[in-house]
Amino acid sequence: MPLYIKDDRTAELVARLAKLRGISKQDAVRQAVTAELTRADEAEPLRARFARLRTEHKLPPPTGLA
Repeated sequence: MPLYIKDDRTAELVARLAKLRGISKQDAVRQAVTAELTRADEAEPLRARFARLRTEHKLPPPTGLA
């Protein structure tokens, strides 16, 4: 199934990545999308990051001082 990029700026970015890597535009799109999907899959939700940080870095006990 062909993918037609209608946006000139996007086509320029794909061409720039392809030239930089020495690959075809098709491979540039495949690599970019694969990298982004991998990054999204590995991303830790903010709530989980905060929970982990709270566990790793406990607050000091209250001193009673104002």
